[in-house]
Amino acid sequence: MVFKKITLIGRSNESFEDATTDAIDRAEETLEQLKWATITDQSVELATASEREFQVEIEAAFELQEGVSE
Repeated sequence: MVFKKITLIGRSNESFEDATTDAIDRAEETLEQLKWATITDQSVELATASEREFQVEIEAAFELQEGVSE
């Protein structure tokens, strides 16, 4: 088995949890064989005092498919 890691950045105006869930849900929709995800960083963008943006950086790994033999 061979895996590939990619970096995802999730964003939410609500919480870190929502940002994480959105990023992982999107990855599951577009990547086959997603195996694990690790949160590597969290930050809050303080655009204005009333509207903060929660951001998470996630390292996700998925299994590469075997080559098709003819």
